[in-house]
Amino acid sequence: MRKLIPVYILLLMLVAFYFYQVKDGLTVNSTTNRERLQGASKDEYVMVTFQAGIDYWKKALKGFEDAASELNVSVVYRGGAQYDAHEQITVLEQVIARKPAGIALSAINPTALNDTINKAIEAGIPVVLFDSDAPLSKAKTFLGTNNYAAGEKGAEQLAKLIKKQGQVAVITLPDQLNHQERTKGFTDTMKSKYPNIQVIEVLNGEGDQLVSKKLAEELLKKYPDLQGIFATEANGGVGVADAATNLSKKELKIVSFDVDKQILDYIDSGAISASLAQGTWNMGYWALQFLFQQNQDSLLSGGQPHPLPDYVDTGISIATKENLDKYYAEYSK
Repeated sequence: MRKLIPVYILLLMLVAFYFYQVKDGLTVNSTTNRERLQGASKDEYVMVTFQAGIDYWKKALKGFEDAASELNVSVVYRGGAQYDAHEQITVLEQVIARKPAGIALSAINPTALNDTINKAIEAGIPVVLFDSDAPLSKAKTFLGTNNYAAGEKGAEQLAKLIKKQGQVAVITLPDQLNHQERTKGFTDTMKSKYPNIQVIEVLNGEGDQLVSKKLAEELLKKYPDLQGIFATEANGGVGVADAATNLSKKELKIVSFDVDKQILDYIDSGAISASLAQGTWNMGYWALQFLFQQNQDSLLSGGQPHPLPDYVDTGISIATKENLDKYYAEYSK
């Protein structure tokens, strides 16, 4: 038995050496994989929006930049200054000419940009839609809010605030798909669940604070018993709150969308009752991750990237005076 001890010791040493080599090999391989999933600073990804200067895009851009830091790539932000489809098409054409590694796009109109989006894809530039979709384009992945469901939530919130009866109105952007869906979710829910609530008007606020204010003032004068207004975007919500404040309509219940500084301040003062907060950081972060993955797949599989999901719901929550601190903290990041 003693004669076998050196043999056992030798066998144990060989087994230990084998596992050490395997472990070392796995470590090297995983490091290689991690390096493979890193880009280069010369790889430029572009986010394209409209009304580029508004606060709404800040969280989405932050998510885009955070993903870029993880992946070691560069990002650029571009967008039209106005709410104008022709301007956004021009910006998108300019971006395509730069031949970026990928484009994250929020489409101002569900059909107007299709030819330009398709041009980018045909040129080999990956395109992911976020926030507002162009479903008939060749860009097949959309990241954003389930806008119909968000409209339903808006209706339920406003119905609760006005005790399930009275007149309400909607101020929206009827040419933009995400706002169409929010409005439909709202009006369908009021019709099916709240028979004592009447949606008296659906108006185009043009995504503009002053236009929305003027419309709200006209509504409040025309319908003195108006109980509530649903605004499907932040500028509209602020404009409605301005109108209610100017006309001393403190009893008017306003449900808005998004959580920029003005919206949060109006919730704090009580002028806005609630606002639907979108997962905009998620939109930007995952848009870049998906674009990067498309490029990695193309490199590793000879130009045949794996298909991305058609739709990713980036979530929604409701900001009220009771949970306002949470949203102020998130907004300040």
